[in-house]
Amino acid sequence: MVQNNFMQKDLSPIVKQLAAVAGALGYTIENDTKTVPRCENIVDLLQDLRSILFPGYFKPSRNGHDVVCMLEHMGVVYWRLAGQIHNALHSTCSHTCDSAAMACPVMEESCQLSMEYLKRLPGIQAKLQKDVQAAFDGDPAATNLEEIILSYPGIYAVTVHRLAHEFYKMGLILIARIMSEQAHSCTGIDIHPGARIGESFFIDHGTGVVIGETCIIGNNVKLYQGVTLGALSFPKDEKGKLIRGNRRHPIIEDDVTIYAGATILGGKTVIGQGSVIGGNVWLTESVPPYSKVTNRAQVETRIHRYQDK
Repeated sequence: MVQNNFMQKDLSPIVKQLAAVAGALGYTIENDTKTVPRCENIVDLLQDLRSILFPGYFKPSRNGHDVVCMLEHMGVVYWRLAGQIHNALHSTCSHTCDSAAMACPVMEESCQLSMEYLKRLPGIQAKLQKDVQAAFDGDPAATNLEEIILSYPGIYAVTVHRLAHEFYKMGLILIARIMSEQAHSCTGIDIHPGARIGESFFIDHGTGVVIGETCIIGNNVKLYQGVTLGALSFPKDEKGKLIRGNRRHPIIEDDVTIYAGATILGGKTVIGQGSVIGGNVWLTESVPPYSKVTNRAQVETRIHRYQDK
């Protein structure tokens, strides 16, 4: 008993400090009412959505994959998704309501957004079919489409991105980020859900690829491992805070191939249609359509500039 009292005496100031910081974040230890999307539930939903987009490949049902079975599955996904959307919107709701209760004023909006999202799935599926075909056409090591769907990390990352991007466009940023970071942790491919990516997109190998929030990628683009489509140093306001909302990442036009380790930075940088960017190239300036940029060419350019001086 004495030891227990001694322990509580030592722990009490630690708990008070933690509570003070938590209170600044809108969370109170005394009354655990903070409602946010649950990461584990979002990951489960992600796998359910993936199984809908590729029926028969993931989480198979004992009843098969006919229309009746898929309709039943979609009904379950609808309610689970509505619940997580409700949690994401709950900051505008009374923190004393039951997050699962239909009486919650945010629940009706959550149900509407859930249905709106599910209506977008056929469009996502059509894009993914082209992504899978682009992977097969672009990788001579691929033996069939099933191998690509089941095992290619680039296809998994792109699948998650296309799902997360629709949440991002609907303003459900937290759900989108949880999804994209789950794919990042699994594949080593970091695609911000805000990035706009065209059709027939293929990431080969993929480890270390980074694609920033305001990046725009056209159709029939192929990236290899270690490619960064990032930002230059971030501008700040007069108070020293980051200026948000500006374009920070490059535009990659149609039919571009970017090889391993290339780094392309800046919101004003445009890689013209049909260009090929070689491995380990560093670019902060635009290149015209059908350019071929190699590390050797950059070195030669630096030598000429030095000699001109």
